[in-house]
Amino acid sequence: MPSIFIKDDLRASVEAATGGRVTVLYTASGQPSYMNVIPKFKLEDIDASLGAGVHPAFIVGGQEKSEIFIGQFAGVIKNGELLSLPGVDQSAMKNHDEFVSIVRANGNGWHLMTNAEWAAIQLWCWKNGFQPRGNTNNGKSSDAGWETARRIDGGTPGDATGVPRTLTGSGPASWRHDNTASGISDLCGNVWEWSPGLRLVDGEIQIIANNDAAMSGTDLSAASAAWKAIKASDGSLVAPGSAGTLKYDATAAGTTGAHGSPQLSDVVTNMNGAAGDSTSAPGRTEGVLEALTAKAGIAPPAIMKALGLYPVAANGLGGDRLYVRNYGERLAFRGGDWTYGNNAGVFALNLNGPRTNYATVIGARPAYVL
Repeated sequence: MPSIFIKDDLRASVEAATGGRVTVLYTASGQPSYMNVIPKFKLEDIDASLGAGVHPAFIVGGQEKSEIFIGQFAGVIKNGELLSLPGVDQSAMKNHDEFVSIVRANGNGWHLMTNAEWAAIQLWCWKNGFQPRGNTNNGKSSDAGWETARRIDGGTPGDATGVPRTLTGSGPASWRHDNTASGISDLCGNVWEWSPGLRLVDGEIQIIANNDAAMSGTDLSAASAAWKAIKASDGSLVAPGSAGTLKYDATAAGTTGAHGSPQLSDVVTNMNGAAGDSTSAPGRTEGVLEALTAKAGIAPPAIMKALGLYPVAANGLGGDRLYVRNYGERLAFRGGDWTYGNNAGVFALNLNGPRTNYATVIGARPAYVL
């Protein structure tokens, strides 16, 4: 397999142009992928409420990593591998397990950007006082309509006809995570992105510890023993179905709330959907993350904030929304799509769909850990 650290002309030029913030890594077959280098940071350096120690995104297989590599661009499938490339139509119409299989074909260390990694980036954005915009209104920003990108169908930004997905990285710097041309692009809108390592099972919040979802050998299947629930009292990881685990479990009129564990979602706004469904409209569940507060007597443990499952602050999160269903297995995707307006964003989290879900508005992003 070619070394990922081949110092060829492409890698040298990209690193020189970005001050080393972006590099080019190579897949098992030698295909290039543009990757942002994210150095590790401590939770307490972001906010004391997150706890202490290195953010979980930088702990893989029990070992601390000095950095992780996140695709600068959403993933495109080429020759059976998932790449991060500029100016292309990112791939969609694959379910969770299909995208996982494709990115693992890139070689050891390659994976889909995990929920832990996504949470690390969103917290970094919040700490730095900038929420990236993106394609949230058919090729343009819903918050700043003059900000546009190149639609794959050549259509006019804002026109709801056609397929308003935009070419990767073709928006302005304000569509990058750090508001510079060297940042990670399109984390807000365009398409939702699968975010392995997080799921709901009948409303119970389950995660894979730290960033172990990034390891090629981690079983991400529905029956995997790697899935753990979160104990409400202290944030420890326990077997799914244990007493006292945290759940998004609606109790508003017309919904269910009979799971018996500590519940968070009954205080999310607009929970008044059909029985068994934490929804505010048929087929959809939504609640503004900024409005999510603990049920009386429940103080969500720090791990919930560190992993982007509970607001790190009462405001400043852009009005991004949380979407959940509290029955069956529901896997995470993040960011929003081109129709979601100001409900989309780096803090937006969707736990509505099964792992078999696929659509023109769901994609994935490659990441790498050495």
